[in-house]
Amino acid sequence: MSFEDNLQAGSLTIVGTGIQLVGHLTLGAQAHIVQADKLLFAVADPLTAKWLRSLNATAEAIPYNTDRTRRKETYREMVERILTEVRQGLNVCAVFYGHPGVFADPAHGALKQARREGFKAQMLPGISAEDCLFADVGLDPGVNGCQSFEATDFLIRRRKFDPTCALILWQIAMIGNLGFYKEGSHLHGLTVLAEVLQEYYSFDHEVIVYEAAVYYPVCEPVIKRIPLSKLPEANVTPVSTLYVPPLGPAPLDREMMARLGMENRG
Repeated sequence: MSFEDNLQAGSLTIVGTGIQLVGHLTLGAQAHIVQADKLLFAVADPLTAKWLRSLNATAEAIPYNTDRTRRKETYREMVERILTEVRQGLNVCAVFYGHPGVFADPAHGALKQARREGFKAQMLPGISAEDCLFADVGLDPGVNGCQSFEATDFLIRRRKFDPTCALILWQIAMIGNLGFYKEGSHLHGLTVLAEVLQEYYSFDHEVIVYEAAVYYPVCEPVIKRIPLSKLPEANVTPVSTLYVPPLGPAPLDREMMARLGMENRG
């Protein structure tokens, strides 16, 4: 008996819309959207919601309650909504904005729960804000490497990092916030972040506050180049990301180069 023979009726496929409407959706994701017995979605843009409904008449928004004091409570509710349909024996497709596996706790939670309950479950990749950042600011992670952290996690866990390597910090407007974004709540967090970064970089080290061009291809990305000292004053939104360019190339380890036989090859 194969693994598939032990699976229950019903399945879950989680896909992402990418950052821009239609243009970033993969053909594989669109096929699952169209063919699903039940389509559920968590997207912020009403035009994307309308478009999803045009592809599948069963499309329905996943409840997203921002009145709760903690996001995780809302996320648990979203997972339960998705699993309710899967348990009815339906082939369910759940659509999330961007990459469905990046900053999408409900997507991962639903995937794990479906598998625990014996349902077939998979996630398809999508274009993320990081992919857009690489293209928009001209960052090649293969040159000096790249480090990526959620901003609050970066601070409260005192993450070790290499200043000679590119640094990306996500959700800089949500530092220290366990709930949902409120206007002006980011100011203290940005001040603390700037103080910590200034332990490694000079005050005038240029950083970039970045936002991908969302929803439509005609939109332009936000790329604000500022000295690190001005970070606490930066105008940020819930989708703002901080890119800190490397200080410069890391020094070469000549002994290691010799061990690899590189020194005699120029």
